[in-house]
Amino acid sequence: MTTSVVHCPALFLTAPASNQGKTTITAALARYFTNQGKVVRVFKTGPDYLDPQILAQASKQPVEQLDIWMAGEEYCQDKLYQAAQVADLILVEGAMGMFDGEPSSADLAARFGIPMAIVMDVKGMAQTAAAVATGLANFRDDVQVAGLIANRCGSERHAELIRDALPANLPLLATLKRDEEITLPERHLGLVQADEVKDELEIRFEAAVEWLKETKDTGLLELPTAVPFYPANQVDAKQTIEQSLLGKTIAVAKDSAFSFIYDANLIALKSLGANVVFFSPLHDQALPDADALWLPGGYPELHTKALSENTTMRQAIKDFFQTGKGILAECGGMLYSLDDLTDLDNQCYPMLGILEGQGAMRGKRGCQGMQTAVIPQGEIRGHAHHRSRSANTPEPVGYGRRQRHPAPGEAIYQQKGLTASYLHLFFPSNLDVTAKIFLGKGN
Repeated sequence: MTTSVVHCPALFLTAPASNQGKTTITAALARYFTNQGKVVRVFKTGPDYLDPQILAQASKQPVEQLDIWMAGEEYCQDKLYQAAQVADLILVEGAMGMFDGEPSSADLAARFGIPMAIVMDVKGMAQTAAAVATGLANFRDDVQVAGLIANRCGSERHAELIRDALPANLPLLATLKRDEEITLPERHLGLVQADEVKDELEIRFEAAVEWLKETKDTGLLELPTAVPFYPANQVDAKQTIEQSLLGKTIAVAKDSAFSFIYDANLIALKSLGANVVFFSPLHDQALPDADALWLPGGYPELHTKALSENTTMRQAIKDFFQTGKGILAECGGMLYSLDDLTDLDNQCYPMLGILEGQGAMRGKRGCQGMQTAVIPQGEIRGHAHHRSRSANTPEPVGYGRRQRHPAPGEAIYQQKGLTASYLHLFFPSNLDVTAKIFLGKGN
């Protein structure tokens, strides 16, 4: 790999708040340029499983997370540099509002010199949209703003009022009309998983391309300015990785009940020497021949009956647990590990019973946030995002350490080779701890 600077057009899609249309517009742009034969690499800021599925289908390329706290600056720099070597365009979708979080989307964009486009739902305002965009653009000197994307713009007159109110150095990149046919489908924890609505998404992506073409302001339909991307410090970004999982096979649960899987985590396991195979707790009758299991998060609460009735698989996982081999159960995977789970319809079903306790959904109230898992094997970073609760569980071996709050975070349980928690771990943040978790009681 060359160690010289690489230039690549890049744009960072941000917004004043959530629910402004960032994912829809990022996906539309990715498909627009992909249809032109361009290689588009999309990144998502922060911990997210569902948006990357959508964006990967739109761009027909893998999508990974960029987060300075969770992954580190050198990791993010290395990922961008690798992408710049193969891409014609890099798009980064931000999280929440432009300056929300520590670090924020603006912090990431400023660190790597990527210009930001502000996506704003302008329904119900005109000149005020220009005022808000101007305030965001001038809030920090180290952030470069390429312009405003006015989403859900009612008419050309509406667009004109916004355009005329913007300063000369803050152009209106696009005015996108209101169109509910473009909006991506949602669910209680975010967007619906791409695999569930693949054909519908294809229709919406292509409709979104035509939607983009209708804008009277064409700045968004041209490749943005090329940004210089530099190689990361090789000592930090490419540490000599001990292949402590060499020769080990890790079976990963993957189906419509369990799908919250970072591509970066799979890459990390392979870098440790592991062979990764997949299985379905919903449909398969037997486990693959494996040395460790990973039960990731997902939507087990939508499949409680089917998971419970697959008694052959439940017994297979119970037998595996008794061997003391490594099992990582994250969030939905932890709920599956409990004695029983009460779903959204208040129906209770038996689950694996490898971790004492009961799980239950709790409507719209939830828990989320960045945390560091503190366990006997060491510390590893991750995040929590759930709308369920657990009760009557055993004594934890540790807790998550919250990023900005002194109260204990999520409880973490270990029994035999099982590590279970509501936390979704980001393996690249500590490969040594990752390996020890999957090695189970023999580590």
